[in-house]
Amino acid sequence: MDPLYHTLSILPYSILRPPRLRLKAPAVTLPSPMTVFSVLLLTYFLVISGVVYDVIVEPPGIGSTQDPRTGTVRPVVFMSGRVNGQYIIEGLSSGFMFVLGGLGIVFMDLAVSPNRGKSVKVSFAVAGVSSLVIAYVMSMLFLRIKIPGYLR
Repeated sequence: MDPLYHTLSILPYSILRPPRLRLKAPAVTLPSPMTVFSVLLLTYFLVISGVVYDVIVEPPGIGSTQDPRTGTVRPVVFMSGRVNGQYIIEGLSSGFMFVLGGLGIVFMDLAVSPNRGKSVKVSFAVAGVSSLVIAYVMSMLFLRIKIPGYLR
């Protein structure tokens, strides 16, 4: 049964010949590593900042509250007490702090590169550590403003 099946399956195609095409593969140039890094970093910033939430919910850019003593209206950047809500500026500033921390890690990685001068290594190390410290301190401050009484 197997040789018969093989013969019958090949028979219709034995008279057909594929056309002779002279196709060339398109020349595709790859983007530079810095371009890929920049696009990925921008995408990371937009996702972490909550741009999808901002597009769907359309929150205001900044909030306001009235001072009970004087009656004046003050601007508010953080939507305090609401974990699942944000103002646009709040998301962008938090996203910037996360990106700053990521760049601090990149700077510290550049500081241990063997083919750089000592002063450049020290500069990268100082920039990396300071970026990480600023990002951490500010993110914790943002979290304490967002959720009063957190970790106390």
